[in-house]
Amino acid sequence: MDLELLKDTPSWEWPPDAGDLLLQVLRDAATSESDRLTAVGLAGDFTVVDDDLVAALLSILARDDEVDQVRARAAIALGPALESADMEGFGFYSDAPISEPTFHEIQKTLHRLYLDTSVSKEVRRRVLEAAVRAPQDWQEGAVRSAYGSEDAAWKVTAVFCMRFLDGFDEEILESLDSGNLDIQYEAVCAAGEQELQEAWPHITALVTSQETPKSLLLAAIGALSSIRPQGAVEILDKLVDSDDQDVAWAAAEAMVVESWLEDEEFYL
Repeated sequence: MDLELLKDTPSWEWPPDAGDLLLQVLRDAATSESDRLTAVGLAGDFTVVDDDLVAALLSILARDDEVDQVRARAAIALGPALESADMEGFGFYSDAPISEPTFHEIQKTLHRLYLDTSVSKEVRRRVLEAAVRAPQDWQEGAVRSAYGSEDAAWKVTAVFCMRFLDGFDEEILESLDSGNLDIQYEAVCAAGEQELQEAWPHITALVTSQETPKSLLLAAIGALSSIRPQGAVEILDKLVDSDDQDVAWAAAEAMVVESWLEDEEFYL
């Protein structure tokens, strides 16, 4: 299987040697930029990611002579493994896809690159977005600095990061009223992840309005069941028969989440 076929195949159908193929592409200095972009985007998938692939991604991310788009995507690819390892820990029953030394190496590299102002804005933004998947003390100050920036791109990054860090309820609520659609979108997602009750009226208004842009509507549908699972049922039930398949699917998926949360609450 070659790289293009791998890209077009669901990861659960990848062959056993998919990780080896990606590693070969990432390590080959003669690989084209487009192939490197594809490979780094696939290398973080849970079906293949391991210490060797992470080492290859970190090497690409740390290279000053690598193009920014490839470096930025390498940073993004590290996020899921970092988050999984942070949640699973490294005990006997851990399902973390990477080892503890590799976990700490990712954290150390991301912190170093974020502090290096000679690194491009795009790469530093993605580095911060990846780093917060495993919260550390330094990140709060970094996110507050990004949020206070006049640069809209840094604000988008800051609000994205608020999904993963506590203590930003006020900023999330403020961002829900942003005139920047990207910031507003990230605020809706953050409100859902943080189960921010104060955001309920705003999120509900987005879901029930006919004027809400589709990307924002889909995010708001997902946030409803996280913020107030039982209160979301009546609203979501009206959307599962939507003529828009994306909306209907998002509502149905949110209702499944709501049902799961309700069962969890029962057993607790």
